[in-house]
Amino acid sequence: MKTIVLSLLAGSALAIQTQAQNKKMTEPKPAERKVVVYQVFTRLFGNQKTANKPWGTIEENGVGKFNDFTDVALQYVKSLGVDYIWYTGVPHHAVVRDYTKYGISNDDPDVVKGRAGSPYAVKDYYNVNPDLAVDPSKRLKEFEELIKRTHKNGLKLLIDIVPNHVARKYEGANNPKGVRNFGQDDDTSVEYAKNNNFYYIPGQAFELPDYGNYRPLGGEANPLSDHKFVENPAKWTGNGSRSPKPSMDDWYETVKVNYGVKPDGSKDFPELPEGFGEKDYKDHFAFWKDKDKEVPDSWKKFRDIALYWLDKGVDGFRYDMAEMVPVEFWSYMNSAIKTKNPDAFLLAEVYNPKEYRNYIKLGKMDYLYDKVELYDKLKDVIRGHSNPDGISDIQNGLADIEHHMLHFLENHDEQRLATPDFAGNAFKARPLMVLSATISTSPTMVYFGQEVGERGAEDGGFGKPSRTSIFDYVGVPAHQRLMNGGKFDGGQLTPDEIKIIDFYHHLLTAVQASSAMTGKFFEIQKVNRQKPDYPQEVYSFVRASDKEQLIVTCNFSAHASNYFELKIPVDIIKEMGLKDGKYMLRDLLFEKSKLFLNVVKGEGKVGITLGPSESFIYQLQK
Repeated sequence: MKTIVLSLLAGSALAIQTQAQNKKMTEPKPAERKVVVYQVFTRLFGNQKTANKPWGTIEENGVGKFNDFTDVALQYVKSLGVDYIWYTGVPHHAVVRDYTKYGISNDDPDVVKGRAGSPYAVKDYYNVNPDLAVDPSKRLKEFEELIKRTHKNGLKLLIDIVPNHVARKYEGANNPKGVRNFGQDDDTSVEYAKNNNFYYIPGQAFELPDYGNYRPLGGEANPLSDHKFVENPAKWTGNGSRSPKPSMDDWYETVKVNYGVKPDGSKDFPELPEGFGEKDYKDHFAFWKDKDKEVPDSWKKFRDIALYWLDKGVDGFRYDMAEMVPVEFWSYMNSAIKTKNPDAFLLAEVYNPKEYRNYIKLGKMDYLYDKVELYDKLKDVIRGHSNPDGISDIQNGLADIEHHMLHFLENHDEQRLATPDFAGNAFKARPLMVLSATISTSPTMVYFGQEVGERGAEDGGFGKPSRTSIFDYVGVPAHQRLMNGGKFDGGQLTPDEIKIIDFYHHLLTAVQASSAMTGKFFEIQKVNRQKPDYPQEVYSFVRASDKEQLIVTCNFSAHASNYFELKIPVDIIKEMGLKDGKYMLRDLLFEKSKLFLNVVKGEGKVGITLGPSESFIYQLQK
């Protein structure tokens, strides 16, 4: 078994490193190929404990550290074809653990979700989560060493910035000299003031939500867990709730940051001139630099936080719930970042398709999640709720911004593909991944464990399984089998998990080596849907550059094998530069088959057989 795994993963750490070095010599530059992002939940990645007791402590369930990202681990990530590793949960957020001997105050379990806490309830933006350090007193230094190690291994890195809200008990204990704490200078007697960092509910104290059957820490006794939390006056809650007593469905562990939007929704800051979306970041930076542009204090605080982490060597950011913050702030923030580092990678969580272009053009975002359209559509398709035809409308509707719409199938917020609530198993998810990774020029993101079919079935405590817990200390079983005690040789993987990682390795390296992935998308689904032999569960398209032409076809049925004749219309054949004749098609993924495309009178036809959950990327051989 181990011999097979070593072969599939390019063997040992030395072999993986050699493969990465050889690949580096021949692969196209990042701007000329598909970019791959690998998200890791930092405290889970290196954890080797398998107890997975609900509400378990670090001693019981374990926790990963920055030091677990060894050269071997990072070379494994690099071997998948990854460009950026997104370290999720790095900024110091609220946790239920006593770190008082390190000058860190205890957090109240009544306003912490889970035992390990939400990574999106940041407590101190100028330091890192003490759970992640071998020596919490040197936690920032340990992260700085990880930044250097990441770069040494040919990867760039992203961390989170959560602009919309902070932890209920924010304490900037590590602010650089001259940096004032959030809320420190606020006028708490009023609901709103332009330079207040928070919104207030004057005259009313904060009340915890009614928990119902929920008990913090699963009911475990804790001196601070008394269903009391002192905050007077109460602040607005992170999701915008203006009640002094938020509900359990509100983000009650956080408070909303004020960006100069008045309670009635009007803006208390300069707006960008009409047509400014077509200007580059330099013009945006110059606009805000004018002395007459007075911006709210919160804008300056978050800009300074971002620039601080850039100075540490961070290569970019993933912005949580970016659409809950005005787009003008992003123009201000991102133009400052790009002025400092023009190559910074800026990824935003935005779920309103009507706002996509504003956040890309006015807000100067590089990439947004393609969640509401492609991700949601693919989830519907694999669950049998619709056929895949609507994918064409999604791609055509986003044609002008398709490069900016990052594709993913898993992340920390979403259900694991292999869970019964999604695809059901990792094999059924393969056509989703092929389509997601190949249909556009945008980056592709993989969540750690996805490449070995992780199920996310562990009950960590807060929340229910189907998502790997982000609130508690847990082990991630399939990933742990891949990790194999830190060897990252896959020595404990099951035969099915070996097949899945082999699939991901082939797919990600194939798309990175393909110039067609930076070329055009050609829709052929509608013309083929008119043919009676074309299966309902199949979706096909063409990708083409000046150097390469690909035909991609995916079978979303986990049960049916399908044979059909695929038609390539005359106009697309012309775009591909083909004349009448016979052309070989080579399977780019596994070399499993070779077919022939027949072009007669300018129209192409090829007979294709697809097994259950099977996909092909056929490369045209001229």
